[in-house]
Amino acid sequence: MTLCSAEDLDRLTALCSLRPRPLVVALTSAADASLGMRAMRAGARSVVAREATVSALQRAVSATLDGEAVMPTEVADLLVTGRGGRASRGSVPSAEQIAWLRRLSDGWTVSRLASDTGYSERAMYRLLRTFYQRIGVSTRLEAIMLAHDKGWFEN
Repeated sequence: MTLCSAEDLDRLTALCSLRPRPLVVALTSAADASLGMRAMRAGARSVVAREATVSALQRAVSATLDGEAVMPTEVADLLVTGRGGRASRGSVPSAEQIAWLRRLSDGWTVSRLASDTGYSERAMYRLLRTFYQRIGVSTRLEAIMLAHDKGWFEN
């Protein structure tokens, strides 16, 4: 699956939530290791640069089918060190921001959240976008997944 945008990453996440889980090789730009890292976190089994040769792609597909993960070293480094797609990992959201994520994870729309919190819908979108950037994600789904990973919903 070729990944170029956040929408592609959302599609990958949805695809990888299917059961049985499909074997997905994500094709990303060689210059964007953080997208490769996010692809792995979303469920891709391997990551290969779009610019890779046909033989390199064939080797990656074969290895993936054999149960191995293939990825550029830069992607592996980001996965191991935790740096990259989540730039502000040490930053803990406020109780209000965690409540926003909890409601969104429960299926609330941004419109309903805005109404409930006293913001206009446009202001709520802006606040969420700024919050997502601060915690190093680009979509609602990534923010909810990060909240679960970090245990922010456990209180």
